[in-house]
Amino acid sequence: VMKEAKGMGIKVTKEEVTNSIAAMPTFQKDGAFSFELYQQLLKSSHMTPKDFEESQKGELILKKTRQSIKDKAVVTDADALAQFKKDNDKIDLEYVSYAPSDVIGEVKLTEAELNEYLQKNQAEFKTPEKVAISYILLDPSLQAAKMTVTEDEIQTYYQKNIDKFQGKDGIQPLKDVKDKAKADALRQKAAKQSFELAADILYKNIKSGDLNLVAGQLGLKVQETPLFSVNDPAAALAGEAVVLKKAFELKPGELGGPLETPKGIYIIKVKERQDSVVPPLTEIKAAVEQKAKVAKSLDLAKKKADEAAKQLAAKTTLKTQATGSFGFSAKGDLPVIGNSPELMEAAFKLTPAAAAVDTPFKVGNRWYAVRLKQRTEAPKADFDKTREELKKKILPKKQDEALEAWIKGLRAKAKIEINPTLVADK
Repeated sequence: VMKEAKGMGIKVTKEEVTNSIAAMPTFQKDGAFSFELYQQLLKSSHMTPKDFEESQKGELILKKTRQSIKDKAVVTDADALAQFKKDNDKIDLEYVSYAPSDVIGEVKLTEAELNEYLQKNQAEFKTPEKVAISYILLDPSLQAAKMTVTEDEIQTYYQKNIDKFQGKDGIQPLKDVKDKAKADALRQKAAKQSFELAADILYKNIKSGDLNLVAGQLGLKVQETPLFSVNDPAAALAGEAVVLKKAFELKPGELGGPLETPKGIYIIKVKERQDSVVPPLTEIKAAVEQKAKVAKSLDLAKKKADEAAKQLAAKTTLKTQATGSFGFSAKGDLPVIGNSPELMEAAFKLTPAAAAVDTPFKVGNRWYAVRLKQRTEAPKADFDKTREELKKKILPKKQDEALEAWIKGLRAKAKIEINPTLVADK
């Protein structure tokens, strides 16, 4: 950008830099520039006056460059007339439209096309990975029934978890919450000892892969699940995210754990694993056909709308629907059809001589081919009265478009990304 500015002969004088800095509110005190404040703020930002002034000079060059490009923008009478027509004309469109749901019944697919769709969209039809596990569940509450806690243990638990005993008037004294503190301390102690016991026995037997042996030493019964997937877990493991995660990490025959959850402490073993696969077409033909038809109907709706657009452009008589008369909406809201700024812009460029667009427009999930049915034009005399005001109104947009086109040209020429903050208006 700076190179282009230099080529355009854009320069900034020292006086312009000085004046721009003096005008900055940041450096003003009591409504006037403060050199002392200027120095203080630059020092706090680890910047010298020379560096800041060079930076400001660059900003001013960019600003002048932007303005120079904008100043070249011209609003023609044709531009003003087009805007006048947007503001004052009314149009009525006739249209033909197609949505996938309109044409899906016409879609016929061969076996080869179904196979092709399956091959191109395998991820949509893959079965989920599944595992079946054996597990034991150690309930710490059973351990707690055999244990006690000392006064010191209760006191320690209370102190370490004092936030749990917050009352309306502050922290409740231990004497008032001793039963709860004792029960919680016992529960925590039992959970800790149960976990350590499970970990110790698992460690001693992990190489054997024998869950029955581990269960026997813990006095527990081995339980089993059928095959399940991550998104459809076995009923007994519903909500046990830690266990489910581990189940899909283990190899068949491998022991895993201990895993602590609100239900207790698990040790698990993967009995069986079924990998994710794409079933043959014969097994999932109905599902493939359904999705392939939907995909094909999207293409067919567009194709029919393409044909209709060309026929409307060729002035062919078709069975159409009408929008009714409406004015230009900057938001792009068309009666009956819906919201489409692109279609709105195109529609208001239509004339009796060039009444149709030979390509359709997609609005929502429906394709529309349109043709001008009628245009009610505002009196030309009104345009002559407002021409100059319209030009003033349009100029800022024209200037923005000129700047945008210039930036686009620079980007294409340099084949690099331009920092938008350098060329944006400030």
